[in-house]
Amino acid sequence: MLKNIQEVLERDVRPYLLDHYGDVEITSYEDGILYIRLLGQCNNCPSAKFTVENIIESKLKENIPELKEVILDTDISSELYHFAKEILGKSRQNL
Repeated sequence: MLKNIQEVLERDVRPYLLDHYGDVEITSYEDGILYIRLLGQCNNCPSAKFTVENIIESKLKENIPELKEVILDTDISSELYHFAKEILGKSRQNL
């Protein structure tokens, strides 16, 4: 299933996102539900919900009927969280 999803993303979705200086990554897939994260300029874009529903989900469902839903994963990665925590810790030490 993930191979088919990746193929559709490469062929039908990434070219559109790359034109807008963005990209997409799969964070998980389970029981017909795909979780994705938008990257680059698409991350935190006001149109992100529209992009997911009307572009990504529609293209995927056209090609993969067993896909039930695509959900935008807005959680920050643990790596980014720890990096931010480290920077904030250093800032407090300098006060």
